[in-house]
Amino acid sequence: MRGTAGWARGWRRRSLLLLASWAAGWLLLATLLFLGHPSVFSERCTDERSRRILARLCLDYSKGALTGDLCEDLCIAQKLVYKHCLYYDRGKKVIQAEWRGQPVILKSKKEIFSSYQRLSLLEEMEAQDVPEAELLLMVALEVKNVLGLEFSNSSIGPLWTRRRGLHWKAQVASMWSLLQQEEYIYFSLLQDFSKHVLRVLGSCGHFYAVEYLTAGHAWHKTLFPLEDAVGPSFRGTKSKVKAIIDIALSFLDMVQHFDNDFSHQLHLCDIKPENFAIRNDLTVVAIDVDMAFFEPKMRDILEQNCTGDEDCNFFDCFSKCDLKIRKCGAQRANNNLQVICDKIFRHWFSSNLRGPAVPFPFQSQLQKAVHRCADPGSKDFTPYQRTSLNSLSELYQLLRASQKELQMVDG
Repeated sequence: MRGTAGWARGWRRRSLLLLASWAAGWLLLATLLFLGHPSVFSERCTDERSRRILARLCLDYSKGALTGDLCEDLCIAQKLVYKHCLYYDRGKKVIQAEWRGQPVILKSKKEIFSSYQRLSLLEEMEAQDVPEAELLLMVALEVKNVLGLEFSNSSIGPLWTRRRGLHWKAQVASMWSLLQQEEYIYFSLLQDFSKHVLRVLGSCGHFYAVEYLTAGHAWHKTLFPLEDAVGPSFRGTKSKVKAIIDIALSFLDMVQHFDNDFSHQLHLCDIKPENFAIRNDLTVVAIDVDMAFFEPKMRDILEQNCTGDEDCNFFDCFSKCDLKIRKCGAQRANNNLQVICDKIFRHWFSSNLRGPAVPFPFQSQLQKAVHRCADPGSKDFTPYQRTSLNSLSELYQLLRASQKELQMVDG
C-alpha cells in the first residue's frame, strides 16, 4: 500500500510539473505574440459595437450636445451609411462607411464624446458670450500644445470655420473634441499644402471623415495592392514595375516635401507600408500620422536622459547619447529617407523585380543605392546629412532613368 501511495504522490508531482511547464509555455507564446503583434490583444473590432458607437453619437446629436456638417447625413438622412469596422487600437476607432455613394473612413481617438476634455470657457460663460478672439487664441494654444508650433489666428482657418448660430455651444464643444486629436490637426492644417496627406471631408462631434484609400501591407508582394488602387491594368509584371517606380518617386517627393516645404521639418517616426496608401495616380499618402512630429516637438522628445545610444531610440527616430552629460542629443541622427530606404525600398529593389521578361537594367545599381541610403555609415550629423542628400539625388536619377528605359521598350 505504501508503494502504491508513493507512486500516486510521484504521479501527482509529475502531473503538476507537466501542467506548470505547459502553462509556462503558453505564457511565453502569449508574450511573444503580444511583443510581435500587439494588435492580437487589442480591442475586438465588431459590427455590433461599431453600430452602437455611432448610435450613441447620433443620440448626443439629437440632444444638442454635439454637431457637425456630417451629422445630418449620418443620423437623419442616412446618406452616410455604416459599412464595417476596420480596427480599434488603444482607444482609437476606425470605421469604414459610405457617404453619398463614395467610401470614406470615420476616425476618432476615443469612443464617447464625453470622454474628451471640455473647454473651460463654455463652463464659465454662456456660449454666445465667448469672444471670437479669445476662442481663436484657445485654438492656437491647443495647436501649439499638440504640434509644438506657433500659429497665428489667421493661419488656423481650416480648424475653425464655424459661425455663431443656434447650435453654437455644440459647435464649439465638437471643435474642441477634434482639436484633442493630433491626426485631425495634421490632416486639417496640411491638406491645403500637401498632396501627401489625407483629405478631411467633414465631421460629426468627435468623429471626422477622411478619404478612403487602400493601405499598404508588408505581406503584399508589391507592398501596395495596385489592382485595388488603380485597376486591373496593373496585373502584368511590367506594369507593376512601372507602378513601383512611380510610387518610389512619389516617396522621394514626399521626403523632400516634408523636409523642406513647411516652416519646420516633419519627422515620421513610424514608417511601415500600413501607414501609407496610394491614390489612383500613384501619389503616396501618409494615412496614419500619430507618430509624426515637427522639428520643435521632435527635439523635445529626443532630448532625454540616457546611458547609451539605445536609450535615444524613439521608434524610427534615433538620436545619440552624449555619455559626458548622459543626455540624448536633440538632433535626430537618422531621417525619413533612411527609414524609407530600409523599410520600403529594400523590399522592392531586390530579386522580386528580376526576370527575363522585365527590362530593368538599373536593378543592381538601385540595390546598391538603396543599401547606401539605408546604411550611410557615419552618424555624425553634417556628413550624414550630406550622404542623405547624395542618396536622394542618386535614387532620383536611377528611378528616372529606369522610367525612360521602360518607356523606350514600350515605344
